[in-house]
Amino acid sequence: MSLLDPSLRAILNATHGDPFAVLGPHVEGGRLVIRTFQPRASAVAVRLADETDAHPMDVRHPDGLFEVAIAGQSTLVPYVLEVTGREGGEVTRVEDPYRFGLLLGDLDLYLLGEGRHQQLHRALGAHPAMVGQVAGTRFAVWAPNARRVSVVGDWNAWDGRVHPMRQRLPQGIWELFVPGVGAGARYKFEVAPSAGGPPFLKADPCAAACELPPATASVVCAESEYSWRDGEWIASRALRREALDQPMAIYEVHLGSWARGPAGEFLTYQQLADGLIAHVKRMGFTHVELLPVLEFPYDGSWGYQVTGFFAPTSRFGTPDDFRAFIDALHQAGIGVILDWVPGHFPKDAHGLARFDGTALYEHADPRQGEHMDWGTLIFNYGRNEVRNFLLASALAWIEDFHIDGLRVDAVASMLYLDYSRKEGEWVPNQYGGRENLDAVSFLQQLNTIVHEKHPGVVTIAEESTAWPGVSRPVHLGGLGFTYKWNMGWMHDILAYTSKDAIYRRWEHTHLTFSMLYAYNENFILPFSHDEVVHGKRHLLDKMPGDTWQKSANLRALYGYMFTHPGKKLLFQGSEFGQWREWNHAESLPWFLLEHAPHDGIFRFLCDLAHLYRAQPALHQRDYDPSGFQWIDCNDNENSVISFIRRATDPEDFVVVVMNFTPVPREGYVVGVPRAGGYVEVLNSDALAYGGSNMGNGGFVTAVDTAAHGHAQSLSVTLPPLCCLVLKPA
Repeated sequence: MSLLDPSLRAILNATHGDPFAVLGPHVEGGRLVIRTFQPRASAVAVRLADETDAHPMDVRHPDGLFEVAIAGQSTLVPYVLEVTGREGGEVTRVEDPYRFGLLLGDLDLYLLGEGRHQQLHRALGAHPAMVGQVAGTRFAVWAPNARRVSVVGDWNAWDGRVHPMRQRLPQGIWELFVPGVGAGARYKFEVAPSAGGPPFLKADPCAAACELPPATASVVCAESEYSWRDGEWIASRALRREALDQPMAIYEVHLGSWARGPAGEFLTYQQLADGLIAHVKRMGFTHVELLPVLEFPYDGSWGYQVTGFFAPTSRFGTPDDFRAFIDALHQAGIGVILDWVPGHFPKDAHGLARFDGTALYEHADPRQGEHMDWGTLIFNYGRNEVRNFLLASALAWIEDFHIDGLRVDAVASMLYLDYSRKEGEWVPNQYGGRENLDAVSFLQQLNTIVHEKHPGVVTIAEESTAWPGVSRPVHLGGLGFTYKWNMGWMHDILAYTSKDAIYRRWEHTHLTFSMLYAYNENFILPFSHDEVVHGKRHLLDKMPGDTWQKSANLRALYGYMFTHPGKKLLFQGSEFGQWREWNHAESLPWFLLEHAPHDGIFRFLCDLAHLYRAQPALHQRDYDPSGFQWIDCNDNENSVISFIRRATDPEDFVVVVMNFTPVPREGYVVGVPRAGGYVEVLNSDALAYGGSNMGNGGFVTAVDTAAHGHAQSLSVTLPPLCCLVLKPA
């Protein structure tokens, strides 16, 4: 082979698409010919297995191309390279990556090509491995339109010429086993685009770990040896399945701002687990929901612009630290829901955008492939490999990290081709409509697979439109989610309670309208992070009146939330009435709990959540119309509503009466379905909560006076801005 042979020149220039055809061992003319590219070596020798003497290699090019032909050796045998550095000195024994065979098996390649590899991240990515007796790391990446892909890292001085990868066609997978590289090594892929132009660096889409931002390299992660201790929780979760009749009160948490260290530093997963468990158990909530902890580069995105779809963020520790965090919550009886973002991804240069020089994960047409509002790109849900990537990500969080549920962000933006677009800025579907049929199919596939493989794991749609059947089964034409956020209720009730009480009589339908559609979906009632940022003010500050009235209003609002049909979600800081809008860059103002109004709000919420869990009537029939009955929904003049919540046992019920004005009302008549005494099990105006301590002495007796269609009635004292819950004695 001539020194000027184009294939050798291509190796030197890092343009060869098949480095194994040139480098490594080859039998040529009855001789074993070995070639290696070592740009930082002054000399290289080959030592064959079981031979005493090494074979010095010839310098084929001063840039670092070495070759040796070993006569009398016509078979491929193991060997090592003995490399002397440019400055001379110690000789280093190096295993040659180009003497190893194919890595991915036929089944892996077939499933990857079909887009049906549910453990994609185990085939692709970086995995420490033993090949024969040699330890190293197996790298693989999908980049079908690249001219050349190399793996680069600290071990090769980030030089893309040193470790070009083998391409497996027709799938477009590039693979290479690099001996001597182990856990903790930083790496990226250097991609040379087929269209020409300079190569560029990309982080691994399937990386199991990443550098601490703002650094952007992927990190080789050893296979986890974490020993889970949540077997009882996982087994009971499978038995509960979707558990629509069970209480669910979700505490929405941003780990980076829930609490911080004394110098403003992030806490570790372990420190966060210790604090969260105690706090959530005191509140009586059943689950935490984590704003995205999938690795993300920019703190200001709150995690919603993901670059590491398989990697927990390194801000708080290692992947095994995150496993321990989940495990601790499970052992404390707390479920964990993860915000998961398949709707878009950022344009960061090291991420998925134009990964191999083409629109690989996204649509090429910006009318289909870009969210102008967010400055992000949209996944191409019609491409099998892209669907496979996202489905494998979802399953990895459930299987590898024991996540109990996925809250899918921005579903509306996925469902509609014209989402936040003007006429002419979007491309209709094949039938001329605005529905993104590929996204619909993807979401149905996601929910079908998750529910079939992992009974008891829930999926939740953050979906803000009237799209039908979001939480209905796929076989009935629905999207297949377990739950849907009730954004309509949230907006209506906040619009109502933010009004001064004097105007509420004209806004009364905002209180009652939700019951006209409450059973169309399996709803979660959310007061999420989105409602306490960007000038919207925090919940307490939205309430009208002086400080006392604001606090009373907020307690009443929470009372309505927890007695209204549907599961519950509350964002951190709302439980004690944070004043300022949420700031992702600082800790919650926990000092507020030292002040009576905030402590009162917190005490009320804790008692309310524990009551919600203890009373079957408040959760068992959330999605059954027979579990709710208005007593009076029409008293707009007094801004009072009253209703009954029933358990599966229809004789087990509670009566809820709410006064949304600061005017106390004595002798207020409420029809009830049973004679006898009623215990006042909750009064949001109690002194312990910061209220005026009006009420009914804890007990009231029904009289035989008909009202509201019932033969008996109660005459109750309604405190100002209150929620009363009464239960038959």
